[in-house]
Amino acid sequence: MCRKFTTFLLVLLHLLAIINVIKCQQDEPEVVKKAWSGVIEAMDWVRLSMSLKGSNHNESSYSSLHLTALSDCARLYEDTEPRLAKLVRGKDCSGDDSVAWLSAAASSHRSCLDGLQEKGLASNHEGAYKNLTLLLEDALAFYGNKKITKSGGKVQKSQNLVQNEGLLASWSAASFKADLIVAQDGSGSYKTIKGAVDALSKMGDNRPQRVIIYVKSGVYAEKVDIRRDLKNIMFVGDGIDKTIVTGDGNVKDGATTLTSATFGVSGDGFWARDMTFENTAGPEKHQAVALRVASDFSLFYKCSIKGYQDTLLVHSLRQFYRDCQIYGTIDYIFGNAAAVFQNCDMLVRKPMQHQGNMITAQGRQNLQENTGISIINSRILPAPDLSAVKNQFKTFLGRPWKQYSRTVIIKTDLDGLIDPKGWAEWSGDFALSTLYYGEYMNTGNGAATTQRVDWPGFHVIKDSEEANSFAAKNFINGDQWIPATGVPFSPDI
Repeated sequence: MCRKFTTFLLVLLHLLAIINVIKCQQDEPEVVKKAWSGVIEAMDWVRLSMSLKGSNHNESSYSSLHLTALSDCARLYEDTEPRLAKLVRGKDCSGDDSVAWLSAAASSHRSCLDGLQEKGLASNHEGAYKNLTLLLEDALAFYGNKKITKSGGKVQKSQNLVQNEGLLASWSAASFKADLIVAQDGSGSYKTIKGAVDALSKMGDNRPQRVIIYVKSGVYAEKVDIRRDLKNIMFVGDGIDKTIVTGDGNVKDGATTLTSATFGVSGDGFWARDMTFENTAGPEKHQAVALRVASDFSLFYKCSIKGYQDTLLVHSLRQFYRDCQIYGTIDYIFGNAAAVFQNCDMLVRKPMQHQGNMITAQGRQNLQENTGISIINSRILPAPDLSAVKNQFKTFLGRPWKQYSRTVIIKTDLDGLIDPKGWAEWSGDFALSTLYYGEYMNTGNGAATTQRVDWPGFHVIKDSEEANSFAAKNFINGDQWIPATGVPFSPDI
């Protein structure tokens, strides 16, 4: 790293570190406003860092990787700020919304810092990290401790979310008209998905309330990004392994984990059906995301998500997956969303020779965050390339990425590839007493819990009410928004 840029960075990190930290206040607008102000300070810091870096034409190609990480931070904070501003105004949100949005803000802040660490910029950010984290924790603590909601605990559904009732499940090319059609053979409006998304962006407020993009069969080798302002978008393909979006971005070749994603979604109310999202970088390229989701009330139905390490980044907010296939090796369902998987297949691929498999790595770092990974009525089984050699590799249900990591496996068929221990450590005894890992009424050769880990945070759930707290209805307010899609689902376990 050039000495000049290092000096700039230290100064700017110091600016972020001097954000005032306050005790949790009883005045709701004040505590939320402090968190919002902290995010604005962080956003300004990142923009200034990028402008100073960009003005130095003598920077090495190595430090250009730092700019990639800073760009991620800018995007994350810019996506976070409007939600917190909405909380400050105190309108159009419930207590559940407030916790979801603050949890997402905390996740975005951590993602920024994780990216800086990936690119070697983390050594001097400790002060900034603690201060902004504490501001967000204060705001989360207000809702967690007071149990206050603004609308009886019910989420506020925008009019857009209830338009076109049942459309995702019922839509077909023969019976309905798409707003945009993508076809490589020229029979549609656009030949690339990116072309359709770019055209959609230019429509501004003239877009339909629910935009339908039909992507015909084909292999689309492109990077797609559905930005925050593109809300209520619905993608429909011709089926799993017929409509394929593919890429090979990965951390080893210079991307951050976030930017490695083949397909990324930040716009709320995103729906997708009958599509495959994949990253073909392979296990030797380490983090390589196929699908990144930071969309509130997002739903994926009959989709396939294929990769190796870090296949599906359920980054933040409330998400539902039904009748999907997820392929991977290490930490291949990871992130800090409140994500429910129902009737899905988790297919474990053959890893590199020196590695085992970890299915989940959940990133909750604050006890008040409403996040976790909930896998219900699904199957965990070997992919075809692992089936014949599954006994040569250890496979675990998950490991704790962050301190309060939370994952539950409920009424799911566990193949014998699952190690009797069930779960793996991240690093020594880190998070073993603060995590929450639970299993309830699972079946199959890997479901026996007699030899499971004896960590304080592991639970063999015996109470149906406790298990039901992780169902779609209770965990992601699913009964209030999933019915609008028409997708079949069970609100309870």
